[in-house]
Amino acid sequence: MRVLIVEDEPYLAEGIRDGLRLEAIAADIAGDGDTALEMLSVNSYDIAVLDRDIPGPSGDEIAEHIVASGSGMPILMLTAADRLDDKASGFELGADDYLTKPFALRELVLRLRALDRRRAHNRPPVREIAGLRLDPFRREVHRDGRYVALTRKQFAVLEVLAAAEGGVVSAEELLERAWDENADPFTNAVRITVSALRKRLGEPWVIATVAGVGYRIDTAPGTGAEGGGHG
Repeated sequence: MRVLIVEDEPYLAEGIRDGLRLEAIAADIAGDGDTALEMLSVNSYDIAVLDRDIPGPSGDEIAEHIVASGSGMPILMLTAADRLDDKASGFELGADDYLTKPFALRELVLRLRALDRRRAHNRPPVREIAGLRLDPFRREVHRDGRYVALTRKQFAVLEVLAAAEGGVVSAEELLERAWDENADPFTNAVRITVSALRKRLGEPWVIATVAGVGYRIDTAPGTGAEGGGHG
């Protein structure tokens, strides 16, 4: 999951971002409305977390822009106001959820995961492919009934690969979906993470490397799929 945090209080924004990363949620920060609009135009996000009172175009205007785009991106509003009419106006603008400051990071994480499940309601909550069973809510993975312990980043990568349902996912797309905009595009983090993930899942290798293209879930592991399973 990749989230855009629109918040003009730097310490709060950075605290949210760092906390979400620990939960395997990639997060980018926009400190004002103009930056938010620019980031929305160049990046793909699953959810927007909007502070209503920000410099430049307000959080309300950002929400209106997202709704008008037709992307269906869920919006979670952050505000210091706790009045019912403030919340009502936020929902009227298209907000999907509301969180009043101060709030516990754990509550934000739970709300984001709920919004993500709602956004993907046409996908099964538990994904099964090639003998793998992924539970995104509990962040649990089983292979052929055996529990596999994964790091948060390994799970995030596997989730993106599983969502492709056997299709090839490039290293660049994995970097975008499982990391965030601060990730170095020239890093070998993707290759290292995929290699470690493959070993955790065990043989026969279930993640195939498609040379020069990317990675895919091998829906028939052990049949000599392309790429040899290394790298």
